Amino acid sequence: MGAGGRLGGVETTTIEVRSGTAEVVVDLTRRVAEFVDACGGDGLLHVFVPHATAGLAILETGSGSDDDLLAALRELLPADDRWRHAHGSPGHGRSHVMPALIPPYCTVPVLDGRLALGTWQSICLVDLNVDNPVRSVRLSLLRG
Repeated sequence: MGAGGRLGGVETTTIEVRSGTAEVVVDLTRRVAEFVDACGGDGLLHVFVPHATAGLAILETGSGSDDDLLAALRELLPADDRWRHAHGSPGHGRSHVMPALIPPYCTVPVLDGRLALGTWQSICLVDLNVDNPVRSVRLSLLRG
């Protein structure tokens, strides 16, 4: 975990995520749960990725849903030359549109020091930008 600490009633830290050089869905749940467990108590966890080309999704992983999401994004946002924002790898502009569909944040309830996710829900980084292999993710637990 990165630099963190307490800010008023908020526990906060930043984690580094290696997303690599391919389109990916990276499951962050274990790392996020470790932070929440260390904080203890109840509250709301806000997860934020401060990048213009990545997003966060809560979805089932490991059953093909993550691959289905990437396939759907390829159909909705093709990696071709249609994008006005046209620097970087081919289709880079689509990565700047994606956060309008998959936002760069999510909020999850925390009860008794545990993420209150559904049985099959995972917190995932979604990254189509093959030009940036490392991402930062800010975790902020507002105690309640």
